[in-house]
Amino acid sequence: MAGSPPPPPGAVAAAHVSLDPYVERYAARTHGMRASEIRALFAVANRPEVVSLAGGMPFTAALPLDSVGVMVADLLRTAGASALQYTGGQGDPVLREQITQVMALEGITASPDDVVVTVGSQQALDLVSRVFLDPGDVVLAEAPSYVGALGTFSSAQAEVVHVAMDNDGLIPAALQEALDRLAARGRRAKLLYTVPNYHNPAGVSMSEPRRDEVLAIARSAGVLVLEDNPYGLLGFDEEPRRALRARTSDEVLYLGSFSKTISPGLRVGWVLAPHAVREKLVLASEAQVLCPPTFSGAIVSAYLRTQPWLEQVKVFRELYRERRDATLSALAQHFPAGATWTRPTGGFYVWVTLPEGLDSKAMLPRAVHARVAYVPGTGFYADGGGGRHLRLSYCFPEPDRIREGVRRLAAVLSEESELRSVFGPHATAPSGSKDRGRRAQTPAPDLA
Repeated sequence: MAGSPPPPPGAVAAAHVSLDPYVERYAARTHGMRASEIRALFAVANRPEVVSLAGGMPFTAALPLDSVGVMVADLLRTAGASALQYTGGQGDPVLREQITQVMALEGITASPDDVVVTVGSQQALDLVSRVFLDPGDVVLAEAPSYVGALGTFSSAQAEVVHVAMDNDGLIPAALQEALDRLAARGRRAKLLYTVPNYHNPAGVSMSEPRRDEVLAIARSAGVLVLEDNPYGLLGFDEEPRRALRARTSDEVLYLGSFSKTISPGLRVGWVLAPHAVREKLVLASEAQVLCPPTFSGAIVSAYLRTQPWLEQVKVFRELYRERRDATLSALAQHFPAGATWTRPTGGFYVWVTLPEGLDSKAMLPRAVHARVAYVPGTGFYADGGGGRHLRLSYCFPEPDRIREGVRRLAAVLSEESELRSVFGPHATAPSGSKDRGRRAQTPAPDLA
C-alpha cells in the first residue's frame, strides 16, 4: 500500500527462519531422510489392549532361554576377555566359517574369506549402497519392497524404479520392460534388489523357473542382483529353496541375517560378495563401525556350535505356520468381499489388497482407535503408492490374539466402507496420491 512504512530490519528474513538452525549445513543426502508417518502411533499401538499386527518381531520367547543363559555365562567365563574385545573389520573367522555352513543349506558354496559380518543385514544394505550407488543411480526393486531397503536407497540419493510382482514373485517380463524403459531414457540400473523367499511385505516367493530367468535378464543388462534372504530357512512345508547366489557367484551379492532365526537384538548379519567387492565392503564397514559387535558375534557362534539350532528353527517354523493359519482363516471368516490377500508358505507376512476405494493409510488412526494395528502399504513404495494395500504380520501375537485382531480390523473396514457409501469417495483422503513422488520413509524399528 502506498505510504506504508517499510518493514523493520530483519522482518523478511525472520519469516523464513527454520526451526532447525542447522538446516543450511546438512549434506544433500539428508533431504531423503524422512521419519515414518506412523511412528507416532507406535506408543499407542504397543499398548497391551491393542493387537499389533504391524511389527515383524520374531517370537524370541520360544528360544531355549535357560540354555542360552548358561551358554552365555560359560562364554564369559571361558572366553570373556576376547569376546569383549575388538575384532577384525570383517568379523571373526570362526563365525564366518559357520555362516558358510548356514548358507550351504540353500545350496551356496562359499569361502569364509568372502563373508563380511555386519550389524544386521540392514548395515549390509547400507554398505552395498555406499560402495555402489552415486546420487541419481537407479535401483530396481520389487513393488512392494522392504521399507528398510527403500530408506537406505533414499539416503544414498538413488532413484528407485519398481518392478511388478505377483504370487510367483518378481515378474521377469516386467523386469525386462523396466530395463528397456530406462535404456530409452539413456539410463541403466546399478542394482536389482529382491527378497526372493517369503517376501517382506508381500509374503510370496519367487518361483523356481523365474529365478534363472531373472538372473539371465540381469546378467544380460549388466545389473548386479542384491539378494536379501532373512527368511529363507523359515518355510513351512518345504526344504530351503535354492538361493539365487547358489546359481552364480559373480552377479549376486547375498545378504543374510540371524535376526529371524535366533534374535534381532544381537544384530548379527552378513554379506557374501565377490572377492574384489568384499575388500570395498570391509573398508566401508571399518570406516562406519570399526568392527562388527564382537560379543554378539561370539554369542551367535557359540549358539551355532553348542545348541541344537536347526531343531529350534523347526520349532519356529511350526509356530509361525500355526499363526499363519490363524491369520488366513480369520481373514476368510471376517474380511469383506473385494478384499484379497496372499497365502505365504513361510516367513512372517500376509499382504492384503483392500476393496476398491479404501485407503490403508487414511484408515490407520481409526484402526488403532479400534485397538488393532497394521502397516499401511504406502511405506513399501518409493513413489508413495500402495494406498489400497496393507501388511499384516503374524509372527508375534498368539493365534487367538491374531483372530481377534483380524476381527477388529474387519469391523474397521466395514465402517470405512459405510462412510464411503454415505459420503462418497472423498470420505477418506487418498494418501497414496497425496504422497506420490515423495522419497521412501525411514523405517521405524517395528517395521522390520
